[in-house]
Amino acid sequence: MQAWQVHENGEPGQVMRLAEVEQPTPGEGQVLLRVRAANVNFPDALLCRGEYQVRPPLPFTPGLEICGETEDGRRVIANPVLPYGGFAEYALADARGLLPAPESLDDAEAAALHIGYQTGWFGLHRRARLEAGETLLVHAAAGGVGSAAVQLGKAAGATVIGVVGGADKAAVARELGCDVVVDRRGEDVVAAVKEATGGRGADVVYDSVGGQAYAQSAKLVAFEGRIIVVGFASGTIPSPALNHALVKNYSIVGLHWGLYNTKNPELIRHCHDRLTELAAQGAIRPLVSERVPLDGAAAAVQRVADGVTTGRVAVVPEKGATA
Repeated sequence: MQAWQVHENGEPGQVMRLAEVEQPTPGEGQVLLRVRAANVNFPDALLCRGEYQVRPPLPFTPGLEICGETEDGRRVIANPVLPYGGFAEYALADARGLLPAPESLDDAEAAALHIGYQTGWFGLHRRARLEAGETLLVHAAAGGVGSAAVQLGKAAGATVIGVVGGADKAAVARELGCDVVVDRRGEDVVAAVKEATGGRGADVVYDSVGGQAYAQSAKLVAFEGRIIVVGFASGTIPSPALNHALVKNYSIVGLHWGLYNTKNPELIRHCHDRLTELAAQGAIRPLVSERVPLDGAAAAVQRVADGVTTGRVAVVPEKGATA
C-alpha cells in the first residue's frame, strides 16, 4: 500500500515521503481501517518537526483523524494509532475508540468533525460553560479549530466575534456566521472588540494561537470571563500574569482534549452523539476548503503549518474517494 512516512524530523514538505510499504497488522484490540478521508491538523506538522507532545518512533506516518471503513463495511471516525497514521491507504485504530460517521456528512466532513469539534465542544461547554446570550471571541476564526468553535458558539446561542488575518479569511468568518469580524492585519483588535461589546469585552475567549493573541485576550476578557487555552499555533507560549487575572476577576482555563480518552472516554461518546445531532440539524458542518489526493498530503500539511489555509484540508485516497 502507499503511505507517507517521516524518517527524520523537519518541515512537512521536506521530510514527508510517499512510499510503498507493507499493510499494517492490527495488534490486540486494534482494527485495520481503509482510509476514506484523512483530515490535516496543525499537530501533524508538529509531529513532523518532532515538537508534538507525542513523539512516535521513526519512521512514522502522520495523520491524526480519519473517516475509515472497517473490514465489515462500517463507516467510522477514528484517531489512528501511530506510527500507522491516516495519510495512507490503510491505518490502524483502537477498536474501542471507533465512532460512527454521521450520515449527514460526507467522508471529508466526517473526518474533520472529530478533534476540532470535540475540542470546541469540551472547551465551550464543559470547561467554559458557555451560555446563550454570552459573547464568544474566537481567535483564528477561519481556521480548522476556530471555524468549529464559531459554529458551536452560534449553535449555543452566543454572539460570536471572530478574529482573522486577512480579507479572504474575514469573508470565510462571515460565511461561518460570525456576528462581528475583526481583521488583525488592518484593525486594532483590542479597540475593535471593545467597541463591538460596548467596552465590556467577551465572556469567553477561545484561544488556539497564544502569543500576541493571548495578550489581547487578557485585555478583552469580561468580568467573570473565561479564557480557554487550546493551543499555541503562533509558536509562542504565553506566561499569564496571575495578578491580572486576580484583579480583573477572570478565569484561565486549560483544555487538553486528549486526556478525556483516558480519564473519561464516555464523555467523548456523549460529545460525539451531540455533534452528530447538531450536524443532522444543519447547525454545524465542517468547512472543508480543500480535498486533495494522497500524493498531495505533504504539501497540504505544509500549507496548514504555514497558516495559509482556511477551514479544513482533507486528504482523500483514490480508493476511498467518495467525498
